[in-house]
Amino acid sequence: METTSRAGAAGAPAGEDTGAEGSAPPGASGVRRPVDDYLQASFPWYGLDDAFTGRRWLMQVGTAADGTVEHGSTGHGTEPGPPSGRPDRMAPPSADRRFTVVVTVASRPVRRSADGTGVLEATSVSSAAWLAGAGLLSYTWPDRMERALRQNWLDQQTALAWELADHLDEAPWSTLSLPVDGVSTDFRYRESEYGWVLAGSAEGGGVHLGAYGRGMSAYGMGFSAIGDITAYAN
Repeated sequence: METTSRAGAAGAPAGEDTGAEGSAPPGASGVRRPVDDYLQASFPWYGLDDAFTGRRWLMQVGTAADGTVEHGSTGHGTEPGPPSGRPDRMAPPSADRRFTVVVTVASRPVRRSADGTGVLEATSVSSAAWLAGAGLLSYTWPDRMERALRQNWLDQQTALAWELADHLDEAPWSTLSLPVDGVSTDFRYRESEYGWVLAGSAEGGGVHLGAYGRGMSAYGMGFSAIGDITAYAN
């Protein structure tokens, strides 16, 4: 899934691939993105439904080479910060934080390559699973990991997230049914020591959904289309 990020600075640099193995995960910086980026999308954004009454915020939008918005993330709960840069302060960054991030991916059966000479792989539930799995890694360093080892760990775990997303019908994935716009929907779901990841599709919504979180149980959650995305910018 080849996209570029609208983020700069502390996040993935502008123009960096956010959908290929080994690349920076989406939303890695946790920095809020301008709501204008979200308003350019031709598909509906999703978040937790009205049963969730906590804080909501914008994260990051991913675009194709031609500028078309392909995916983006919305945050819920306590906004997780990036891991500390000092080994003596490397407690798990979200150990005392409760958050869920919802990833919305436009359903694209056919996508043109940047040069217009071919097509790219269609987006799928696996695309959402990859983006969610990679996103979780950005907030879940093992505690007390030395700086020299952090990139190796991230590379290995990102490759594993990619591999897992490509095999959704196998362990450690299981099925979890959750409401999407009030309709019971089957998601692929897995847990790890770092948190949980799930992925599925919104029936009739033209999008695939991914989610990841820590400290908030995925069981009993519900998702719905966001009526006013600007509400997340406050």
